[in-house]
Formats: sequence, C-alpha cells, structure tokens
Amino acid sequence: MHYNEGVYQYFIDNTDRLTEEWYNNLTKNDPKGVYATSDPHVIEIMKKQNNDFHYRLAGIFIKEKQLFLEDIEEWIFEIATDQAHLDTPIHFIIREFIRTREQYFQLIEEYATEHDVSHKRVIGWNHSVMKVLDKIILKYTEEHHHYSNRQLEAQQEMINELSSPVISLSKTRALLPLVGDIDTARAAAILENTIKQCAEKKVSQLFIDLSGVIIIDTMVAHQIFQLINGLSLIGVKTTLSGIRPEIATTAIQLGLSFEDISIASTLSKAIEQDVHFQK
Repeated sequence: MHYNEGVYQYFIDNTDRLTEEWYNNLTKNDPKGVYATSDPHVIEIMKKQNNDFHYRLAGIFIKEKQLFLEDIEEWIFEIATDQAHLDTPIHFIIREFIRTREQYFQLIEEYATEHDVSHKRVIGWNHSVMKVLDKIILKYTEEHHHYSNRQLEAQQEMINELSSPVISLSKTRALLPLVGDIDTARAAAILENTIKQCAEKKVSQLFIDLSGVIIIDTMVAHQIFQLINGLSLIGVKTTLSGIRPEIATTAIQLGLSFEDISIASTLSKAIEQDVHFQK
C-alpha cells in the first residue's frame, strides 16, 4: 500500500505537467474538431478536462474499484456529451487516449526509478492502467454513440415537423404541402403533427397537396388515408390535390377508396372549388 500511495501522489503532483506536455505535443492541424481550435477559451476548457482526467485516474492506485469507476464514468459522460467533443471525429479522441496512456507508462517508470520499485510492481501498475484505459475508451465510444444518436433523432423529429407545416390560409382553412420523399417514419410524423396543428389552429378545412411528392410506398399511402380519417374525427374536412398517377395506382392496389374524399387536380383548383362552395 505504501508504494501505491506514493505513485498516486506522484501522479497528483505531476498532473499539470502531464497536461502541458499533452497539449504541447497535440496534433493541432486536424481538419476539424476540438483539438484544431485556436480559441483561448476552448483551449483552457480542454486543458482543464484533461487535467481533471489525470486527477481522477490517479485514484486507480488507492481507491476502491467501484468508487474509482463511478468517478471516471462521471468524467466520461461529461466529455461524451460535450458538443466540442461530439464535433470531433471519434478516431482523433481515441488517439489522444492512447497518447495519454503512454504518458502514464512513462510517469510510472519515472517514479519506479526514483524510488527503486520492483519490475514486477511496475508491470502490475502498467497492466492496471492499460486495462482501465481500455474500459474507458470502450465506455466513451458507447456514450458518444448513444448521445450522438439521441441528437440525430431529435434533429430528425424537428426536420419532420418543419417539413410538414400546416400553413394557415384563413381563420379556418389551411394548407399542408408535402414535398420530397416520404418514408414510413416521416409519414407517421406527418400524421401526428398535422392532427395536432389542425386542432391547435382550429382548422376546419385542410388542403393536402401531393404535387411535390414523387413516389410513396404502400405503407405511406395507407398513412395518408389514416391522416384523412383522423382529421375527420376532429371535424376537419380534407381536399387532396396534385395526386400523381403512380400514387393513385398505389392507392388502388391497396384497395383504398377515394369515394368519400374531395379531390382536385391542382391546389389552385382545390382552393377555387372551396371558395365556390363557400359562396
């Protein structure tokens, strides 16, 4: 235990040196990411994060295993959810973990030489450091992956919502222009968002224009008909316009009926028909 306390204190005493050496030897010509920054504030934060890691990892020599892992995992989560690191390619980050591991091996060797530590003990320390850093790299990549996926999902939800806006034409009439490819996920989002927006805007007549949709699959066509049915349940009448022949064919193949649905060849004609009906 005496040697473990000694090497622990040696790490603590040299954390600032480790951080400065790490930053001075950092590859700063990466095409992008936190390591390429020249912003003094970002550099200061990055150094602090690195320094904090050294303090926490030093605990490997004296802390109970579970407490040590909890302390390290707190740091991992903080870095893995830090936007500057999320914007950094993962292989650059792993490269820095590997460089830091080499720093630790060198520091252990220094301490062993100064205090006449046995080769067997040095091998044990090196093995512990190597083992825990492998776990840290794995845990970091997992957290980075999970957080990145959550961000992508949130962004996709926002894109889906923005790509299916219900545009008010008057107090009770609105337009839903659909453009681009519509897959099953986007179709489900359109259904949910449209019903919600129509209820909030107190829409009673909705024009759904499909002229910007090139092709849809059978599941998506079914979702559109579900949308029309869902809107009718909250008192919203719908008019479809711009239906391409391919979409009509898909609907017919599905056995979906247009009998009770108001249809116009173009959006302008749909609006004209409604104006005429209102009169």
